[in-house]
Amino acid sequence: MFRPSMVNVAAGLGALAFSLSAGVGIASADPDLDLAINTTCSYPQVVAALNAQDPQFGKAFAQSPILQRGLREFLAAGPDKRAQTAQDVANAPAFQPYLGVMEQAYKTCHNF
Repeated sequence: MFRPSMVNVAAGLGALAFSLSAGVGIASADPDLDLAINTTCSYPQVVAALNAQDPQFGKAFAQSPILQRGLREFLAAGPDKRAQTAQDVANAPAFQPYLGVMEQAYKTCHNF
């Protein structure tokens, strides 16, 4: 179950989903959650990777304090909390269009 702050993040991302163009790629049916759960990347590294993967998503992310707070909370959490949050996000329909972008960002964030 989402904590109240994750409800806000989900609502924010749901609204963001409608504001972005349909050109955003759809994620695979089975994203690699371990990349996010076990990342050692910092917030600035993940944000830089998001911007590199999809500048339109990065711009929308930069304009959303709710999404920024959600990412900060996720990265500050321990592995068990990250695992639960990652699973909740992967199962939420509003997040589906962005799972591929997020997965790629976690794959490449060490380059930033």
